[in-house]
Amino acid sequence: MARVRDLWFTTVKGPDGKPVRKKTAKHPDNGGNPDANRWQGVWIGPDGREKTATRRVKDAARKYARKMEEDLERGEYIDPAAGNAQFDAYGQRWLSSRTGIDPASLIRYESMYRLHIGPKFGKRKVGSIKPSEVQEFLAELGERYEASTPITALLVLQGILDLAVADEKIKKNPAKADIVKAPAHAYKKVVPWADSVVLAIIAAHPAHLRAMPVLGAGCGMRAGEWFGLALEDVDFEEMTIHVRRQVKKLRSDFVFALPKRDKERTIPMSRWVAEHLRAHIEAHTPRPYTLPWEKPAGKPRTHDLLFRWATDDLHVRHRNYDETVWKPALVAAGVIPEPVKDTQGRRRYLTTRQQGTHQLRHYFASVTLAGGVTIKDLSEYLGHADPALTLRVYAHMLPSSHDRVREAIDRQFRQPDGR
Repeated sequence: MARVRDLWFTTVKGPDGKPVRKKTAKHPDNGGNPDANRWQGVWIGPDGREKTATRRVKDAARKYARKMEEDLERGEYIDPAAGNAQFDAYGQRWLSSRTGIDPASLIRYESMYRLHIGPKFGKRKVGSIKPSEVQEFLAELGERYEASTPITALLVLQGILDLAVADEKIKKNPAKADIVKAPAHAYKKVVPWADSVVLAIIAAHPAHLRAMPVLGAGCGMRAGEWFGLALEDVDFEEMTIHVRRQVKKLRSDFVFALPKRDKERTIPMSRWVAEHLRAHIEAHTPRPYTLPWEKPAGKPRTHDLLFRWATDDLHVRHRNYDETVWKPALVAAGVIPEPVKDTQGRRRYLTTRQQGTHQLRHYFASVTLAGGVTIKDLSEYLGHADPALTLRVYAHMLPSSHDRVREAIDRQFRQPDGR
């Protein structure tokens, strides 16, 4: 049965054999800390041994001991000492257990732990972490970084602390408390480029890479999907492009991998895109290129890539392309100013994320929506997770339905005499 023990006094037999209260070594008069917890709640654990927890107030110690007994009866008992397990040990265990996931996701989780979560919570005991601390941590990340950073941080935190819950080190996951919320993605209003800008960017590309931005503007493909496009993916009879892979960088290695979200898709190919691809294939014959599949140690796969570097015949790499082709094309199109030189004489372009290759996908969306393509179909062509995402990003681009509503109602209700 739960009880309370006074750590400042003990009972001993007096000279007359009667019980007498005596100050212990923990009593302030005997050098004990006056601010230390005086009262010790006592209960019997599931192993039959005595368990204790100290509190400053007697009633608080009694209530805690009773709660432990009640948890034991309900089968919800967690030894308070279990919460002393170090957070970092669980962080490392959780990361090492992420087998079978996309290698790029694992790299992102490891980076998140190394840069943010580990420094904040690594040396803490898992039982000491409170929901309010988690929420404060996410808010701090949200002030310094885009929403994807605190969102990923919360995912990793929840996974690590779920492991501690499963091991019965803590009863509840503090990262899943009701007050813990990661900032939502703030979808800025997309402003698509004008036709003249897109055409100028395409024209500024070297001949052997000029069809790549055509795929972005005319098919809504991502840059990594341009780099991984092979001859067998282009069907000139059905006038479609099958998006089956991308070139992805994993730390210092490159691999072929499924498109984003592991989602293959088929995109209608316009005559404009087909003309560019036919001309490109005729002038620059696709040749076999081999990369491992999905991970550096993956099984090699060979595809007749449409695009290669002219200098070394290697596959196109995003960073090199961005600095040596894409940004100069933006300058030529008047999107960004000429580069400046840093203290070491290197060229630096003044760009933002709104001036990346993703803008060509926005252009594709604006043109197709204006042409009557539905949000559902556009979502499929862009490879989005679901149409709701497409709607959030592009709802403002949908053509006005005012005239169609007027015409529909008039057709239904106007009388033959024109009234």
